[in-house]
Amino acid sequence: MLVAELTAPREFRLAQQDLDDPGPGEVRVRVDAVGICGSDVHSYAEGRIGDTPCQFPMVLGHEPAGTVVKTGPGVTMWSPGDRAVLEPAIFCHHCEHCRAGRHNLCAGIRFLSSPGIPGFFREFVILPAHNLLAIPWSLSMEHATLVEPLAVALHSMQFAAIRPGETAAVFGAGPIGLLTVAALKVAGASRIWAVEPLAHRRELAKHMGADATLDVDELDAVRGVDCAIDCAAKEDTTNWAIRAVRRGGRVVITGIHSGVLVPFDMPNMRRKELAIF
Repeated sequence: MLVAELTAPREFRLAQQDLDDPGPGEVRVRVDAVGICGSDVHSYAEGRIGDTPCQFPMVLGHEPAGTVVKTGPGVTMWSPGDRAVLEPAIFCHHCEHCRAGRHNLCAGIRFLSSPGIPGFFREFVILPAHNLLAIPWSLSMEHATLVEPLAVALHSMQFAAIRPGETAAVFGAGPIGLLTVAALKVAGASRIWAVEPLAHRRELAKHMGADATLDVDELDAVRGVDCAIDCAAKEDTTNWAIRAVRRGGRVVITGIHSGVLVPFDMPNMRRKELAIF
């Protein structure tokens, strides 16, 4: 099969690899579509994600959808031709976090597309059968790749803890920021601000449910919100979020900062007794 390997920052190559058979409880899936995450861009452009350097050659991609082509022994819930989105994380299911239902904190997690663990920029992948989620024929493979970033946005809602009638601000209206706006709307936020420097993204944020969209030079208009969510993690966006929330408010950092150390506005955090996630 063909595999797209990142061999150095900003350098890809196509390589041939052997195609393995699925083992017990596993399925082989043809990867039909993969979204490109901001973390993929970090790996491509910088050779690292925060404090985690790439291990070259590296196979990126963790927002996949595909078609089952072969099942291993004992697999009864999937058949060749079934369509699915693919969970990129493989969990142990035995540690304290898995037993508590917080699989993302698994002590033995293997996240496909992290260093040493190939991702989905390849023709085929073998996964545990329970890592697949069926999708209807009415949903295109391209649209199905949004399920993984949607999961990120929905996970952030656990920390945002929006109650009906509360207000929120979202910094960054990329794919996850836009999905966060939509999730806030569904959660019952009474007013949502979206801060984004690109005009076409501000327009999309309105369509997704933002009540007001602002350029970065209009930040003073966002003050006293109950919750601010930083989906950009660019330069000073986390501090913008800290300054935007009310006393006793909540700040959720969903984006991934490029730097290992990020300066925070500690006086505001302390004085306002903010909860930071």
